[in-house]
Amino acid sequence: MRAFRAAMAGAVAAVVTAAAGCGGGLETASPRTAPLRVGFAYDIGGRGDRSYNDMAAAGLDEAKRNLGNVRTREEEGVPGESAAAKERRLRALAQAGYNPVIAVGDSYGQPLAHVAPKFPAVRFAIVDSATPSGPNVANLMFAEKQGAFLVGAAAALKSRTGEVGFVGGPRTPLVKRFEAGFVAGVRHVNPRVKIRIAYLSGKEDLRSFDRPEAAEEAAGKMYADGADVVFQVAGASGAGVFRAARKAGAWAIGCDFDQAVSADPAVRGVILTSMLRRIDVAVYDYLADVADRTATSGRTVYDLKLGGVDYALTGGHITDIQPRLEQLKQEIVHGRVKVSPG
Repeated sequence: MRAFRAAMAGAVAAVVTAAAGCGGGLETASPRTAPLRVGFAYDIGGRGDRSYNDMAAAGLDEAKRNLGNVRTREEEGVPGESAAAKERRLRALAQAGYNPVIAVGDSYGQPLAHVAPKFPAVRFAIVDSATPSGPNVANLMFAEKQGAFLVGAAAALKSRTGEVGFVGGPRTPLVKRFEAGFVAGVRHVNPRVKIRIAYLSGKEDLRSFDRPEAAEEAAGKMYADGADVVFQVAGASGAGVFRAARKAGAWAIGCDFDQAVSADPAVRGVILTSMLRRIDVAVYDYLADVADRTATSGRTVYDLKLGGVDYALTGGHITDIQPRLEQLKQEIVHGRVKVSPG
C-alpha cells in the first residue's frame, strides 16, 4: 500500500491511501545523501496554465518545500511538436542525470515507452497514461469519469434552460473519458437535459490545449443556442470558455484545478465549480516515495474512494446542491451507482 503524505500544506488537505500498481522498484541499498534531482516535462501550456500543468507543478513545489534537498529541471511541450521531440526531451533529462523523470500528460505515453528501457537505472513516472510499462515506470492515473459524473450532475441540477455543454480540447481518449462521465452525470440527474458537445481539434492536434480564442467561440455558440452551463476540459484554452460564460451571463465549470481560485479574477464569478484531479497529490506522493526508497512501478488509480477526484466549492454556488452531490459520491464509492474509474 502507498500512503499519501499529509505534509501537503495548502494544496493537499488530507491523507489518503492508494493501492500501488504491479511490480517492484529499483533497489537502492544506502540512504539518500545527494540531492533528489527531478526532471519534469510539462504538457503544452506548461507551468502557468492555471489548470492541468499548474496542478502538477503544485505537487512539485510541495516536494521542494518538504523533502529536503530537491533540485529540478522543468521543460514544457511546444504546440505542434512531434512525438520525437517529446522523446528527445525525456532522453535529455535522463542523460543529464535527473532521476526521477516525470512526464505530465498522455501525449508522452509512446515517447516514454521508447525512452524508459534505455535508462533502466532511472525512474520514470507519467501522469494520465497507462501505455508505457516496465520495472522503472510508474503510471499515475485518475478516475476522470467519476469526477466528471459529479460535475455533470451539478450542471444538470443548476441549469435553468435544460441545456448544458461540454468543450474538449483534442479528441483524445483521455478527454473522451471526461465527456463520458459528464454525460452520464447529467443523464443520471435529468435525462431530459440537452447536452451540446464540441471539440477544438482531432486527437492528434494537441495545440488545441492552447487555443483560448477557439474555445471562446465554441462555448459562445453553445450559450447563444441555449446552454447555460458549460464544462471545459481544454487546458489553457479553458480561459476562453470562461470569457464566453461571462459575456453570456451564464455558468462554466473548470477542470483539474479549482479554477475559481486560479483563473483570471475577471471571470472567477462565472465558475460554478471545478472538477478536481489531485495531480498535486500524485506527484508529491511519488516523489516522497522515491525519496524514501519505497517507490514502485505500475499503475496507481486515484479515484473518488481515495480522494483523487472531487469537485470544488469555492464561491458557494453549489452549496444548495452539495447534499445531493455528496449522496451521489457515496453511492459511487459504495457501488450503488456504477461509474467506471476510467
